[in-house]
This record gives sequence, C-alpha cells and structure tokens, in this order.
Amino acid sequence: MRRIVVVGASLGGLRAAEQLRAAGHTGELVVVGDEPHPPYNRPPLSKEVLAAEVSLDRVAFRMRASVADTDWRLGTAATEADLTARVVRLADGTEMSYDGLVIATGLRPRRLDAPGSGPSRHVVRTLDDAAALRACLEPGVRVAVVGAGFIGCEVAATARTLGADVTMVAPENEPMLRPLGAEFGAELRRRHQQQRGVRFLLGRTVACFTGNGLELSDGTMVHADVVVEAVGSVPCVEWLEGNGLDLSDGVLCDGALRVEGRPDVVAVGDVARFPNLRYDDVPRRVEHWSMPTDTAKHAARSLLGENGRPFMPLPSFWSDQYDMRLQSFGAPALGGGDIRFLEGDLSEEAVLGYHRDGRLVGVVMLGRGGSMSRYRKLLLDETRVPAS
Repeated sequence: MRRIVVVGASLGGLRAAEQLRAAGHTGELVVVGDEPHPPYNRPPLSKEVLAAEVSLDRVAFRMRASVADTDWRLGTAATEADLTARVVRLADGTEMSYDGLVIATGLRPRRLDAPGSGPSRHVVRTLDDAAALRACLEPGVRVAVVGAGFIGCEVAATARTLGADVTMVAPENEPMLRPLGAEFGAELRRRHQQQRGVRFLLGRTVACFTGNGLELSDGTMVHADVVVEAVGSVPCVEWLEGNGLDLSDGVLCDGALRVEGRPDVVAVGDVARFPNLRYDDVPRRVEHWSMPTDTAKHAARSLLGENGRPFMPLPSFWSDQYDMRLQSFGAPALGGGDIRFLEGDLSEEAVLGYHRDGRLVGVVMLGRGGSMSRYRKLLLDETRVPAS
C-alpha cells in the first residue's frame, strides 16, 4: 500500500502507526487528529493529572523512531469519508486519498440531556477538559458528580482528596455496578462514603439544572458549584455515515478487525465493535486502556494482508481511587450473574471471580497485586478456544 491514513491521533492512532511500520509498511503514513496535542495518556486525567498541575509533558507518549517520518495532521478533524472512492475529507477542506484506512476516532463524552443552566459543567476526556476542571477544584467547593462508573468514581476520589465537598448522583443502586456487581459496588460506596465523606444519591437521575445546582428526578435539590458529567461515552463515527456501515454502536468489524469485511479498512481501540471468540461470537466494544495496543497490532497485520488468525484478546482494566487499586482481567460484565470469592474479604483485600455457564470469564482484584499473573494465566486457560 502506498498511503495509509489513520483517522484518530490518540493512543489507538499512535499504536496503529507503530504496528504498521513493525509489520512492514514502508509507504506514506498519515495520522489525522482533531486535538492539537500529540498522543497522550488519558487514564491519569481523572486521577494524578487532575490532582496536580495539568501538563502535556506529564502524559505525552514517547514517539518511537519507527514513526518519525509519519505525517501528523493535528487540530483538524475528519468530517467525511467515501469508502468506495477511498477518500477522507477534513474540516479544513483537505481531501486525502488512501490505499488503506485505519479508524481510530475513539469516543467522546455523553452529555446530560436536561434543561436549565447554572453551575459550571465539565466532562473529563481530554487534557483541556482536565485543565478546565482542575481550575475549579479547591477546598470547600461543592462538586456534583453525575455518574458512578470508572470516571465518576475516580473524579470523586480526586476532588475529595483536594478538599472538595462531593455528591455523587447515579441511576444505579451501587457505583460501578455493571463491571463489579452489587456486593463489590456496595463496598466501594462504603469506602467513599464512610471513610472519605462522599455523599451518594443513587437510584436517581438529573431532572434539570438550577441556578445553584441540580434538581433530581425525585425532587431532591443538590447544591453545587461544579457539575462533572460522567454518564458514559459516544463513539465518534458520524464522519463515516453514508457508507452503508453498521454504526449503531461504534464500527462493526469482523474477527480480524476489518470493517464489515472490507480488506482496505480496519478499526482499532474503543470505537471498534468486534467478536471475541474467547467468549462468544457477539460483536462488542471494549473501552479498556489495553484495547488500543491490542487491536492495533492485530489490525495492522490484517490491513497488510498478513493476518489469518481471529482476534481473541484478554481485556484488562485498573482503577485507582484514594489508596485503593482495582485490577481486572477478562470480561467480568459477562459473568455478573455468578460472582464468587476466590481470595480474601472485601472489607480489606479480595479477589472475585465472575463466571458464565460455570466457566470463569473475569477476575477483579481489590488490592492483591501479587496475584495478578496467576489469575491472568488462569483466565487464559479457562477461556482458551478449542482448535476447530
């Protein structure tokens, strides 16, 4: 291929460029991104970067020599693609032809659909988002965090550590309910609430913004100076509309990460929806930090016609909240109906196993870092796909 265009200049785009070079692509390589910043690490934005001075130097990825000749088109989003003509159009009017296309546009934060206005509203997805929120966090400021998933819990922990008065609002009955389950979520809430003083208003949604905070679905008034919206993400796929693709939840891919079987288009990172035969043949998106690297390696070889194997990653995630570290391998959300204690006690440190049809499909560790390699190997063994 003479020219490969990578649309998306975050971790997925960077790793795709690196893996294309590693797989033998010697032609032109162009990476397009809507942010003005070069690729940087996002997980610290809700934790240590938010807790201290926000700096690109602290989170920027080191560029490998193999991608030194890459043409980086930063600060200009892709607005349209014609997959038949093999053309990508940018916001500045540029049209770029390609022989191979990598879709790495990732996600953007979902925003609350509620009327009214009042307190300062924030999301945490980009470095600029973190800088804007950090400027508001100081002792005594009233912060309402809407959403009790990864980002919501991490932002709440960071804001509380900085001395803010934090209230968490979510429709679920426990924080991080889907990935952890009710019992684990209840322990997480206990630690936030009893040990750190976070207020929880669960089982409720935001009805409207008021001049000094929020009104919830049950009429509860939440006074807040700052609102952090951590209510999920939306795949950035609008620029691909009109090509007959299934964009209902990210970009539908086959088992080799080719976009609906097209040999000249692949997708990487959390915008890609693909089947993982380690579990089943249902295409799903995976929003964990390990996915951009794992998908990039596989997709690069698929794009260059050198990959005949199905993609069967073992997803992983971690979350740091105060002095707690949660680590996970596998797909615990698939085994939420059968959760078993494997080690320890939730009041201190513990390992929980998540099972589907009696088979271990995910492990979540609260502490117990020394057990990580053992459980990772166990999951690889348990979810190994028999040879056909």
